[in-house]
Amino acid sequence: MNDKLKILFLCTGNSCRSQMAEGWARALKGHVIEARSAGIETHGLNPRAVQVMSEAGIDISGHQSRHVDEFSDVAFDLVVTVCGNAHESCPVFPGGTRVVHHSFDDPPFLARKAASEEAALAPYRRVRDEIRDFVSFLPDSLN
Repeated sequence: MNDKLKILFLCTGNSCRSQMAEGWARALKGHVIEARSAGIETHGLNPRAVQVMSEAGIDISGHQSRHVDEFSDVAFDLVVTVCGNAHESCPVFPGGTRVVHHSFDDPPFLARKAASEEAALAPYRRVRDEIRDFVSFLPDSLN
């Protein structure tokens, strides 16, 4: 019997923030959380997200961008929307699935006009660390 809390991290394109959240949840809370991530759309895995997670010792390079519909047969205990668009577009989940919203800035949007690669990576690193801090308090912070 699997008594881990089943959590889906949901974002717009499942390319960056939700992927980082899944990576952190698996690394930090894998003993109590069964983490997945998905998007309202699929945009592919963001290479800068992979890079900054690798810098923190978390390998998400094998993750795939998944559409939320791929998980229609999974009874999640919790869905965490990590961006405003996903929160507004969040589908209805069956049963007792609890949906909570915790928005994080969009690193690709913030990096779009960066003058250098290092400047472009800065918002990815900041958001990565904010997501780590959020995940580190799960599931206790939900009570």
